[in-house]
Amino acid sequence: MDFYYVTNETCHTASGLVIVIDVLRAFSNAAYAFNAGAESITLVSGVEEALALKAQHPGVLVMGEVGGLPPEGFDFGNSPTEMIGQDLRGRRLIQRTGAGTQGVVRSVGAETLFAASFVVAEATVQAVLRQNPGKVTFVITGRDPQGEDFSCAEYLEARLRGQRPDPASYLQRVRDSIEMLLMSREKFPNLSSDLDYCTRLDAFSFAMPITRQDGQLIMRPIAGARTQLPGTAGV
Repeated sequence: MDFYYVTNETCHTASGLVIVIDVLRAFSNAAYAFNAGAESITLVSGVEEALALKAQHPGVLVMGEVGGLPPEGFDFGNSPTEMIGQDLRGRRLIQRTGAGTQGVVRSVGAETLFAASFVVAEATVQAVLRQNPGKVTFVITGRDPQGEDFSCAEYLEARLRGQRPDPASYLQRVRDSIEMLLMSREKFPNLSSDLDYCTRLDAFSFAMPITRQDGQLIMRPIAGARTQLPGTAGV
């Protein structure tokens, strides 16, 4: 299995199995929405597109951000803290963010797509192993090419290679990546608690594959049944 790394600017070149990573906070938030009972999440690029879909489908909820904050007309922002205690059983959601959903929409050459973050890391690994791909491409959606999304990608690669990396250093890199943002809690009041929720490794036992249906990109949770990793026993 070969591994490649691209960004939102170059992910249109990726083919085969592609994992789009947004740790802070889109694909952590999506996982918490699924844990709250959401049935599916449709991923879009623009605010207008999200609101138009909401208008066409009564009962659908919209989540996401522009500049870190929810646009007018959105039901939720991009905060896992906000998802705690929500009852989304059977609800369909639409998600638009400035990084994560852009990476998904731009990965036009992908044959198989997953969204990922630390909270669904092991389930994603197991789901990918069941695909037995010849190569895996990670889309680093964050602005810092060496930041939290890169850290998550490196962790996933190590697990896919059958290694048992100590997660502590990878998770610390997430915390370090937003040290400056934590000083601006007035703008992002949930950021400190969001950081806690986003760094809960393997909080959920489902992966988040994305399928193309009628021109839309739809994400649904699937259980990440365990598979023995190469070179390991009883992981």
